[in-house]
Amino acid sequence: MMQSSLDYSMKELESILQKTNEIILNQYKQSKEQPGFRCAKQKEVEAWFDEPLPKLGMDPIKLLEKVKEKVLENANGNFGPNMYGYVISGGNQISTIADFLASTINQNVAKWHMSPVMTEIEKRVVAWTAEMVGFVPEAGGVMVSGGSAATLTGLTVARNIFFRQKNINKHGLFGIKPFTVYCSTETHNCTDKSVALLGLGTDHLRRIPVKDDFTIDLSALESKILADIAAGYTPFCVIGNAGTVNTGAVDDLVGLSAIAKKYGLWFHVDGAYGGLVVSLPGLKHKYNGMQLADSIGVDYHKWLYQPFEVGCTLVKNWSLLREAYFKQADYLDTSFEKEEQRVEFNEHYFQLSRNAKAFKVWMSLKAYGFSKIQAMMQKDINLARYLENLINTSDDFELKSKSDLGIVCFRYIGSRLTSAEITEINQKLIIALESDGRIFITGTRLNDEFVLRACIINHRKSEASIEYMLDTIRDVAKSLVGSETQECYA
Repeated sequence: MMQSSLDYSMKELESILQKTNEIILNQYKQSKEQPGFRCAKQKEVEAWFDEPLPKLGMDPIKLLEKVKEKVLENANGNFGPNMYGYVISGGNQISTIADFLASTINQNVAKWHMSPVMTEIEKRVVAWTAEMVGFVPEAGGVMVSGGSAATLTGLTVARNIFFRQKNINKHGLFGIKPFTVYCSTETHNCTDKSVALLGLGTDHLRRIPVKDDFTIDLSALESKILADIAAGYTPFCVIGNAGTVNTGAVDDLVGLSAIAKKYGLWFHVDGAYGGLVVSLPGLKHKYNGMQLADSIGVDYHKWLYQPFEVGCTLVKNWSLLREAYFKQADYLDTSFEKEEQRVEFNEHYFQLSRNAKAFKVWMSLKAYGFSKIQAMMQKDINLARYLENLINTSDDFELKSKSDLGIVCFRYIGSRLTSAEITEINQKLIIALESDGRIFITGTRLNDEFVLRACIINHRKSEASIEYMLDTIRDVAKSLVGSETQECYA
């Protein structure tokens, strides 16, 4: 006899949920002791899941036990205090609950009548975000997966609005004089991907040199714009950084806005990393000019401590998004609807299938209040300064960049190491620390020099965990001197 649905009985579901709650609570109980990295060989991990397509199901309680053993207990410690790699915030408990609830009701935030409540929540989060970053109150916006999608969305709107008279939505880019995009050498590589996807071509992306503080050189930018105009190109967009991925540098946004206005360019601000920090009174002045942007991208899964994935693209008004994305379809007709204030998100973005990304942001802001989240942001910035001070007062570490955000770039220099040995040992440290597992940290290059890069965006960190990170690096580095690096991978 065929089952009528995929649902379990209420008693079975209650047992499954109890087991799930037990596993989740255990994760939080162990969060402070979570290792930063779980070292395993690729072939070993692959073998855990290398099996034929299951024809028959298994007991969900046993499945949860397997998930606990093979997935949760082997996942990196992203929400614990020992994660310093990339830009990973650790999430928050309310958002975990919000994602669970949103998946339960399974809303598609594409048309208003498909999800009235989640649509209005997303509109409200867009308005709150505009308020957080000091943008125009009539701003329109859309939830996206993160900073990369926010940049792509901002540039899509920029391209379509800038060339609206040529109707490129209909005719494409063929026959149009090549046009150029400008950003600094420190701008995120999603910009390269975006200009490629938009058909602009990476040959027409101008990466402008930076100054000693890693902010864009405005004189070099203007010289390049003038050279491109003389060469027959059409400059159309400049991107400013509200916190670079390498060092957290904030460009001169007022200066960029003035250049954009002078040459008639679209001004996009990549605020994925640091944009929300403008809400902190002590740092607001550094972001002056962000309010002058035509579009802004932000990431909530960074400074707003959301679990992956959720970001936002803001533009000056809703009509700009609709002009860029709207396409008539009979099965999506809204012409007969009478409520003019309805927002149809499928008309303002590429996707027709959209989950309720804004819900966890809304629940977090309601549960904690923005003031408490701001306090956590300030705490992380203070911890970064604490780390800088520890490095500056040590004999075996060297600070390589200062930041008003939660990123610190530095090197282990030991006591009697040559310049070549310092470079070699810091490169080896990345793999050696992964093998050690106690912390997870990544590296980057500044001025063609390899450095360690510690990202401190996690409300569970403390001065003790910062000290533990340096002690761990020191311990592993000493074991590397005169020895081969033990690799985690094979």
